[in-house]
Amino acid sequence: MHTWQWRNWGELPYLTCSLLELWHHGFFTQQFWPRSPAELTKVLQPEALVYRLKQVHGNTVLTPQEVDSKLSTNGDDLASADGLISEQPLQAVWVASADCTPVLIGDVRTGQVAAVHAGWRGTAKKIVPQAIARLQTQGSKLDDLRIAMGPAIAGEVYQVSLDVAAEIGSSIIPQGDEKYIVESLQNLPNSPLLADPNPGKARLDVRRVNVLQLESLGISGEQIAIAPYCTYQTPDHFFSYRREQEKKVQWSGIVSGK
Repeated sequence: MHTWQWRNWGELPYLTCSLLELWHHGFFTQQFWPRSPAELTKVLQPEALVYRLKQVHGNTVLTPQEVDSKLSTNGDDLASADGLISEQPLQAVWVASADCTPVLIGDVRTGQVAAVHAGWRGTAKKIVPQAIARLQTQGSKLDDLRIAMGPAIAGEVYQVSLDVAAEIGSSIIPQGDEKYIVESLQNLPNSPLLADPNPGKARLDVRRVNVLQLESLGISGEQIAIAPYCTYQTPDHFFSYRREQEKKVQWSGIVSGK
């Protein structure tokens, strides 16, 4: 089993995962708010170059080179996307989340890494498989990937409408109408869809949907770790947009190696 460890920087706690032990990485808590990724990179690896995005709940994955070229052409502060993959050593890639799933990925052979923001919309658009496809174009093999999903809202407290459940479900059950997709999801072993007392609603485990997407690519459960924390139910450590309706985030980042 993969273990999750609390670490401290000063008095402030952040989370790491044994699956990613080859890389400097962290799933940071709300105690670090409002520090920026540039400051947080100093906690992980002060020499690394820092990359972050303007997140838009899509499935675009960029490289640092693309981020830099977009900034120079648009003159914006940040490039719009929801995933970053490194191209060289000592690149720190960051995503922000408040209930959505932060996903950090490392390749044990190449040392390259990815950071992905996978909310329900990004998950419906298969952003994590998208990031993996980009890593593969850089020479990654599926067996070499290690994937950690950080603290996010848990299925038992995440109520969605059935059309949202069907939209996200179509990422793993491609054919059929809404009713068919929802029923097929419910019939899966360890289903990502849980019952809700309200008609037209369901509870949705977004991290589980991401796991199913990864398994359909041929990635084994051994290569995946899921943090045992729910942002909504752990107010001491994590912001939750559903709980507080505040635009605050926690950051998750990883630094490429080799």
